[in-house]
Amino acid sequence: MQIRQYVILVALSMGFVTSSFSQRRPHGVVNITNGIGVGGGLTQFDIKTDNFETKEGNGWIGGMAATLDLPHRWYTVSYGMQVSESTMEIMGRSLPVSATEPLEYKLMMVQMQFLFHAKLAKDYLMIDAGPMLQYNSKLELKDDSQENYLINGYTNLMAKEISDISKFNVNASVGATAGFNHFKLRVQYIYGLTNMFNKLNDQNLDATPDNKTFKGNQSMLAFMAFIYF
Repeated sequence: MQIRQYVILVALSMGFVTSSFSQRRPHGVVNITNGIGVGGGLTQFDIKTDNFETKEGNGWIGGMAATLDLPHRWYTVSYGMQVSESTMEIMGRSLPVSATEPLEYKLMMVQMQFLFHAKLAKDYLMIDAGPMLQYNSKLELKDDSQENYLINGYTNLMAKEISDISKFNVNASVGATAGFNHFKLRVQYIYGLTNMFNKLNDQNLDATPDNKTFKGNQSMLAFMAFIYF
């Protein structure tokens, strides 16, 4: 699986980050400290779109982060990797009954991020922001028996036909981190800058009666706890 290969590559790369080093400047020595953190938590996930009736779902997230603490600066920087699996619902209907019900999908993601952390109270409270690259799986129906359900708002579009979404996406994230040297809590909002449904537009899907272009932007809220070494 390609996602597993990305996880192994990033984990090995981050393993070469040293725990600490010092740098001499003209007016003395300033300690610049590197650290590695591991953490996990929960997510709330949705795809904001006008094409489908969606409802956010929950999931889990885990990851690693390498930090570069600059005591002489008002900010700190970090880079890292996150792996998550989240769910969401899209409304559909069965035939011939045509009873409307939620269709639950799950999505696996690997996210590579670079963050700036503005220090509000040294490194005890920081505001975070930065870009993120994402590789994700297809939208996978959790109940295979719903594959031939029709998506609400469409005459012939089936639930299984909207699974093959765009795999590579670019996100922006903002949030806050609070805690002490070896333990921190983070809340992070991640918004998709690219169209996750863009690949659907190349598949000649039957989008009657509206025939709208498929467009959707990821919206994810993550709550995480980190332990730093």
